[in-house]
Amino acid sequence: MNNTFCYNIQGIYFTLFSKNPKKILAKLREIPDSKLTEISQRVSYYCGAKISPSNILQNITPSKKEMLTHSRYCYDFWEFMRFFPKNLSFSFCAGDVNTPLMHPTFCKSRPIPYGTMQDSKNNILLKLDKKRHFGSMHLLSQKTHPIASFYEKKDLVFFRGGCYQKHRKDFMRLFFHHPLLDAGHVGSLEDEELKKWFKGKSNLSTHLKHKFILSLEGNDVATNLKWIMASNSLAIMPKPKFETWFMEGTLLPDIHYVLLDDDFKNLEEKVDWILKNPKIAETIIHNANIYVKKFLDKSQEDLLNFLVLRKYFYQTGQIEVTKIEEEIFKIHCY
Repeated sequence: MNNTFCYNIQGIYFTLFSKNPKKILAKLREIPDSKLTEISQRVSYYCGAKISPSNILQNITPSKKEMLTHSRYCYDFWEFMRFFPKNLSFSFCAGDVNTPLMHPTFCKSRPIPYGTMQDSKNNILLKLDKKRHFGSMHLLSQKTHPIASFYEKKDLVFFRGGCYQKHRKDFMRLFFHHPLLDAGHVGSLEDEELKKWFKGKSNLSTHLKHKFILSLEGNDVATNLKWIMASNSLAIMPKPKFETWFMEGTLLPDIHYVLLDDDFKNLEEKVDWILKNPKIAETIIHNANIYVKKFLDKSQEDLLNFLVLRKYFYQTGQIEVTKIEEEIFKIHCY
């Protein structure tokens, strides 16, 4: 049966039927203290806003009908919202969120607060649109996909993506004809430049024949980064400016990925560095694979989504929580 059809049927089920939270809360009592620390830190990372009961006055709780105009986001949200009373107030923003929000709001993405960038703590992260963002990562992590070893791959940087944003266009103008790259635009051909760069889509197997896979942010995060880091190719990219549930803000340059300057002009230098030092490539790939592992435990991922919601509703005075949850919600690491 079609995976998308099954996903949609399951999502509709989530929006229609409530579920008792007792079983999922019982899991907390089974988790060792060492794991609870990691869970506490991640909950704090996703929900680091200063939330109080006054916040619910600012919330405009969307109806399910409104939310279903963004069905993938709605289904992923209601998978865990169905554990809560129907009368709770909250704010929800679907789609690519690339600006700080005015008050605490559940969403998929936010700017990373590097340097002087405006505070993004009101953007409370949930694992939304996860089929698109995490599906290929799970596929590669299962090691069922035929993948050549790093040393057998082509010494090229590979990229396919829609080149509508200024930074993507800048990259293509610099490197489209460069012998180190196989880069191409996919999508609309609305202007002559896009037509010149068009190469059409390539499947996962084609991407994975290359040592380097370029990860360029679009409207917010780069969707391909998660599965590249689950593979045995290298992610090569500038320092990320946005983050999702994947916690892109915690990634370390030249530790989890190969760092490019924002103007991309050190690309040749970085590729040459890796090709001359393949052991460094192995280390970066190993670090990336280890990083991905924390997102592969479905039971823990489900619990974390549930706890982010619980923290918000607890801090806005709308629900009571257990003693264990109180301890979890005390930790601040953002």
